[in-house]
Amino acid sequence: MDEDLDTFSREQLIGEIRKLRNAIRAHRDATGQALCWHHPGLWSLLPEKVSPSLEVPDWPQFMQGCVRYRRSLDEQLPQARRTTDEFEG
Repeated sequence: MDEDLDTFSREQLIGEIRKLRNAIRAHRDATGQALCWHHPGLWSLLPEKVSPSLEVPDWPQFMQGCVRYRRSLDEQLPQARRTTDEFEG
């Protein structure tokens, strides 16, 4: 799947690493409501271009997942700053 890397020069590999690191940092540094969003931009950095076949949960199951995710943030990041900012999408 990653055979394309075999043809990259050292400089191309370094460029690819920098591009991927920047994308990972942008994802890591997402905060607030951005934590919950779909991130196809991150997936687009992969060489294989596929249209992901996503399954979207119905609302009750989706909201349960959101609550569970938010609880996991309380457990994993209890010191994180909290905000009451409203979503402005």
